[in-house]
Amino acid sequence: MPVRSLSSCVLKWPDRDTVFGALRQWAENAVRTHSELIRVGCFGSYARGDWGVGSDLDVVLVVTQADQPSYRRAAAFDLDALPVPAEALVYTLEEWNAACGAGGLGARIRDEVVWVYPPT
Repeated sequence: MPVRSLSSCVLKWPDRDTVFGALRQWAENAVRTHSELIRVGCFGSYARGDWGVGSDLDVVLVVTQADQPSYRRAAAFDLDALPVPAEALVYTLEEWNAACGAGGLGARIRDEVVWVYPPT
C-alpha cells in the first residue's frame, strides 16, 4: 500500500489559462515601453494544449520596425515576469508576412499561433 511521505515533493506547473493571462498582462505592459510592438502570440505546446511540467512558452512578437538584426531583437523584451520560462522570436510585420509564405518558420506555426494581443 502506498504511503504518503511528508518529505515528498509535488511538481505543479501553471496551466494554460494562467500562462495566457500572464502573457496578455505582459503584452499590455510591454506596449507601453515598446510602441513598435503590434502583436503578441504563442505557439508550441501551450498553444496546442499539450503542455506539461517543464514546458516553456514559445512567444512570437511582431513589431512595426526593428533596428537590430533578428537574432538580437528578443533581448529587448524581458520575459522574466512570465510564470514559466519563455523565449521569443521577434519579426517585423513585413518579415512575419514573408515568413508565413511557403517553407518559412511562420508557415509551419502560423495556424498554431494563439494571439493574445491585441485583444479581440
